[in-house]
Amino acid sequence: MAPVGTAASVLTRSVQQDTVSWYRKRNLRALYALLLPTCIGIEMTSGFDSQMINTVQISPAWQNYFKHPSGSLLGIISAAYNLGAICALPFVPYVNDTFGRRWAIFLGSCIMVLGSFIQGFANGAAMYVIARWIIGFGIPFCIIAGSSLMGELAYPKERPVLTSLFNALWFVGSLIAAGISFGTQGVRNDWSWRIPSLLQAGPSAIQMMFIFLIPESPRFLISKDRREEAYQILVKYHAEGDPESEFVKAEMAQIESTIRVELEHSNRSWLEMVSTPGMRKRVIIGSFLGLFTQWSGNTLISYYLNPLLALIGYTDPNFKGKLNVGLNSWNLFNAVCISLLVRRFPRRKMYLICATSLLLCYICWTISMERFISMKSQAAAIATIFFIFAYSPCYNVGYNVLTYTYLVELFPFAQRTRGITIFQFFGRGAAFFTTFVNPIGLHSIQWKWLITYCCWLAFEIVFIYLMFPETYGARTLEELAFLFEGKERAEEATRRVDKQLHYEEYPEITIPPKSAIQLREFV
Repeated sequence: MAPVGTAASVLTRSVQQDTVSWYRKRNLRALYALLLPTCIGIEMTSGFDSQMINTVQISPAWQNYFKHPSGSLLGIISAAYNLGAICALPFVPYVNDTFGRRWAIFLGSCIMVLGSFIQGFANGAAMYVIARWIIGFGIPFCIIAGSSLMGELAYPKERPVLTSLFNALWFVGSLIAAGISFGTQGVRNDWSWRIPSLLQAGPSAIQMMFIFLIPESPRFLISKDRREEAYQILVKYHAEGDPESEFVKAEMAQIESTIRVELEHSNRSWLEMVSTPGMRKRVIIGSFLGLFTQWSGNTLISYYLNPLLALIGYTDPNFKGKLNVGLNSWNLFNAVCISLLVRRFPRRKMYLICATSLLLCYICWTISMERFISMKSQAAAIATIFFIFAYSPCYNVGYNVLTYTYLVELFPFAQRTRGITIFQFFGRGAAFFTTFVNPIGLHSIQWKWLITYCCWLAFEIVFIYLMFPETYGARTLEELAFLFEGKERAEEATRRVDKQLHYEEYPEITIPPKSAIQLREFV
């Protein structure tokens, strides 16, 4: 239930009347430029990893060094990354909520740089698996902190686009890894796979260099009673330095009052994630969304394109490398295009379109693969490649570009990091399972393995239709804070916001005055 009091109307009116594009605002332009390498680019590491482990399998040197791994060994090599991520998840909310978003990103980046170097200098399969576990251990700190920080720093008008680009840039890392791995195929020794492994440290190293050049989340600062810092950040980036901004006054009042109401009803523990009907519903939705993002057939393409192509008769490493680069270029193009359009369409409708189109795509893909294996039809092989390419925009329209936009909107500030952590737990668990069993399923039953994905996708459509709420149209995150809690708590937040704006009954939460001198007098 969105607060509809004075602050909400001021914020809505201000955003609607703001016709100045972000790139014409100096401070906001600088903020977004720094968010690109530090937050928006975090998923490049995940994209680099999945594509790197996909493309190095094409390298004869990698196959020879690890003695042509298959079945369960190939599965654990791929799945170790997600296993490491699962092990890190209990620690992520504590680091985020205690030390802030930036320190969480810095810590995760350091861990991933270490893992990348161990991976690049691995002397056997065991060391290689351990290195991939370490890289996976670091990535949740960055993803959970980065997605939260972007949503909490962005100007309301651009927030959906930025959080959508967060996942879309997964394909930047994927494309870079595909290009590097294709280029190193010409190296006739172990450096053909060691070079891509070492370069995986690149995105994390960039995050370490730039992360402290961006401000901390104003919402985190307010939760730590550092309200003056939070107010100055909002003035600088959301009002281009204008302390008289009506918008920033209303935004500060809404954020502060809503967080106070949240924290009064929250002990920020894991138990409260299931203690109320509203939070239980959020957890169920976040958990299944984690499953959907990994059990919709995407890991099959991301990690096992090489055996998929072998099943339809394509064994030339040069052809597979070129096709892989082309596929990742197409993925990046359509993901970015969809991200830029995300503000125009309701979230729930986009998820329904996503799941339905994926089901149709997988049914056609299953039929074409069966036709090739049964009849050796070249037309069926070409059709299979077509559906692999068609899969990308179908997946991206929902599970890629909307995932973190939706999660940031779904969970209130007090539970946001734990909510995204639960999503990560189910997503990483699902990815670990599928990356482990996919090579076993493909080897054992070939095209029939795709039928399991068709059945699951049909279930996804039903679940989304029955369970997913609509979050489209809210101007600020605070307007969604009490989505499932009913009128009482939303009205309580609204009353506090209105009194704060009018300097009435709540002097202890009065918004920062218009000058630093006045602010010091108040505090």
